[in-house]
Amino acid sequence: MKTVAQRGGTTRPGGAVRTLAAIPNLDALFAARLRDGVNTALADERGAVVFDAPPVGAWTVRLDDGRVRLLRGRARHPRAVITADPATLASVLEGRLSGVEAYLDHGLIVRGDLALALQMDGAFDVGERPVSHPVVKAVTVLGARASYLDAGPADAPPVVLLHGLGATNASMLPLVPDLARDHRVIAPDFPGFGASAAPRWRYRPSDLAAWLAAFGDAVGAPKPTLVGNSLGGRVAIEAGLSAPESVDRLVLLCPSPAFRRFRELVPVVKLLPPGAVLAPTVLPHWILVRIIRSFFADPDRLPGPWYDSAADEYLRVMRGYRHRRAFYAALREIYLDPAYGEGGFWERLPELSVPSLFVWGDRDWLVPSAFENHVVRALPHAESVVLTDSGHVPQFEHPTETATLIRNFLTKEERLW
Repeated sequence: MKTVAQRGGTTRPGGAVRTLAAIPNLDALFAARLRDGVNTALADERGAVVFDAPPVGAWTVRLDDGRVRLLRGRARHPRAVITADPATLASVLEGRLSGVEAYLDHGLIVRGDLALALQMDGAFDVGERPVSHPVVKAVTVLGARASYLDAGPADAPPVVLLHGLGATNASMLPLVPDLARDHRVIAPDFPGFGASAAPRWRYRPSDLAAWLAAFGDAVGAPKPTLVGNSLGGRVAIEAGLSAPESVDRLVLLCPSPAFRRFRELVPVVKLLPPGAVLAPTVLPHWILVRIIRSFFADPDRLPGPWYDSAADEYLRVMRGYRHRRAFYAALREIYLDPAYGEGGFWERLPELSVPSLFVWGDRDWLVPSAFENHVVRALPHAESVVLTDSGHVPQFEHPTETATLIRNFLTKEERLW
């Protein structure tokens, strides 16, 4: 079933900043939050995090394997800098506003280690929080420590958000506040990405799908809905093909399918081990920003600091050899993913029995919306929507519309499958 979404106006994330009641005594708030230490998510972290609230001042939180110290002023060479107006920062410290909401809607800016900044949100005891506030947790699955965001009622239907290649769970943040109202929302960093460990795997879609099944068992999320962007969409499809009984529904946001063309180099690439093609250095920050901006139909829809934050996080992750190897191994497997023949993606796809919604961007150069025609032929009962004036990351470019599509699909009673 194919539809085309038309749009009269576009939601601009981060565009409207709500006014919050200012609480001037940030010194007292920081002291109260740090009095009881931090939770287990920060138990192994070391370094400094600077909180900057101009014009009031700045505070440095020093982490030392679970112990914390609070200093007035800015530390040199912090791992992360979190900047917000005093009222917003006070609301986050009090637990009235989650850091994710402040980042998305209130102008909070993160530079440096974005994963650590997310860990800081929810790390301190502020009393009872709304269940929709995300908290960073960690679990060891198949021998690899994995970091994940957890939000929403613990007993609600689970939804697992899966990021794309080179991204982290932060790329799925716009979907969390809406879905967490009545779903348990879990957003992991895949092994090899973000704050998760990077084992020496091949990083095939089947490897990540097997990890995903074990991860769901480990965090108590049986038969979840999987929402995947790009590589995350390909892994979600693999999970639906290999173990359909363990998945409720699939939402595929610009999923990366197997290449149908440009496969001339496959025989050569097959001869190379996963770590053979490994760039020794990473790209400059400004080039990364330009590349990330190219994933959007209109890059100016997003605030400039979001691009800086995403580039910072990519650079941080890729400084480590193991994570660079994981990135290039996964990239290699995307190219080698067989299109036809035994085990070929396009020959297996018609076997997908899990109710599925495909969402494409009409201006996505990375996974062109022309793939929709092939998917609709293979899965005539699947729902497929092409978003107009949209690129490769619809959950950030059109967050309200994407969340509405997902919510409508999750609550739909009638199924054609």
